[in-house]
Amino acid sequence: MDNFKARLADCFRTVFPDLPEADVPAASQESVSSWDSVATVTLINVIEDEFKVPMDLERLAEFDSFERIHEHLRRAIDSPNLQAAHE
Repeated sequence: MDNFKARLADCFRTVFPDLPEADVPAASQESVSSWDSVATVTLINVIEDEFKVPMDLERLAEFDSFERIHEHLRRAIDSPNLQAAHE
């Protein structure tokens, strides 16, 4: 697991401490019983703090799995607008 995914996995483990580390990459709202709307908001806040990137809360319903969050976060970080803001 690359550093980026490892950092994201740490965010998941912060919000879902009972989730085995090996299960994090496949985690989804369907597979994690404690993943509800409050957990989603908490997870997004933890991710924003860790990566220093705003997440689009209007797309909250789309943040339903590790993989989808990873894809969105990768696009957000690679965005030229975000890169310019950090310069």
